[in-house]
Amino acid sequence: MITALGEATAQPFFITRLRDQMLADPTGRRILRDRPRITSKTMSLEYLRTLPADTVGRTYAEWLDREGVTPDTRDQVRYIDDEECAYVMQRYRECHDFYHALTGLPVFVEGEVGLKAFEFANLGLPMTAMSLAAILRLKAAERRRMFQTYLPWALKNGWKARSVINVYWEE
Repeated sequence: MITALGEATAQPFFITRLRDQMLADPTGRRILRDRPRITSKTMSLEYLRTLPADTVGRTYAEWLDREGVTPDTRDQVRYIDDEECAYVMQRYRECHDFYHALTGLPVFVEGEVGLKAFEFANLGLPMTAMSLAAILRLKAAERRRMFQTYLPWALKNGWKARSVINVYWEE
C-alpha cells in the first residue's frame, strides 16, 4: 500500500521532475541510459565486504549485514506507465539503503523518518514528506530528538547535497 501511494503521489509532476533532474546531470543521464539495478544478483555483497573499511561499497555491505536486510526487498513499480519514469521510481527505491548506509541511520522509526526527511529535501517526492506523519507515533523523548537533531540535520543536508539519485552507486 505504501509503495502504491508513493507511485500515485509522484505522478505526473514529481517523478517527471526527478527524471528531468537526472537528464540534466551527466551521471544521471548515464544511469538512465544504462538502467542498472541494485540487487544481490547485480552487486556482489561478498566482493563489497572485501573492500577497504572506509569505502562506500564496504559501508553499504556492513550496513546491510548489521540491519539484517538485503538489496532484494524493494517492490517492483506497478502503477507508473511511463517506462523511464517507472525506472526512476525503481531506482529511488533500490538506492534507499545506500542512503541509510551513508547517513548511518538505522532501520527504526526515528532513523526511517529522519532519512525520509533527507530524501524529501533532496529529491522532493511527496511520499517522503507524508512519511513525516510517523512523528506523531513517537514518544516524547523520541519526538524531541526528531525536532532537535534528526530533522534539522536531514533538511539542511538534503537541501545542500547533490541529488543522490544521480550517484552511480554501482561504481
